[in-house]
Amino acid sequence: MKAAANNDRTHNPSAEACWVSRLRENLTSGSYGEGLETGRAWTQVPRQSLTRQLFFLVLKEGCRVEQLQLADTERLQTALALYMVIAWRINRLMRLGRTLPDLPADLVFEPDEWRAAFILNKKPIPRQVPPFNTVLRLIAQRGGFLARKHDGEPGAKTIWLGLQEIAVFVEGARYARYARYARQLN
Repeated sequence: MKAAANNDRTHNPSAEACWVSRLRENLTSGSYGEGLETGRAWTQVPRQSLTRQLFFLVLKEGCRVEQLQLADTERLQTALALYMVIAWRINRLMRLGRTLPDLPADLVFEPDEWRAAFILNKKPIPRQVPPFNTVLRLIAQRGGFLARKHDGEPGAKTIWLGLQEIAVFVEGARYARYARYARQLN
């Protein structure tokens, strides 16, 4: 299968379609991981599909799909489906932050999420909805983004790590609200 995959990629101009079809074949046949030379497939993706390349980079590096080592094909398919949604969201957040930085943050984040970004970074919570890029940079700072003057925009890894922290904080805040509400009822 490895030789066939290599031949398909060299003759097929859309290498990412080949890689995805090999992934699907491996998942359905139960031989996941064999013949999936992801590094090689990435380098052969045409330049115009940089967005797809970044999507798979988030899937591979941010979600660490290759390290799952799930023994059951059904579990692997479920994990991949979930992680592909996460990878899509991170990739989309990164792109929106660069192309539409002045978008209102509440179009993409829940109020609890963007407020958590301000609270965790010890910044005053604005009365009006802040711009999307401001919130995204605060989230990325929780993931290690330094936000210096010439640093550019945050990448997928810092957004991924920051979102994890934000999600934990938001869940805790929601639980605290629920507990306070439950006490008031009693």
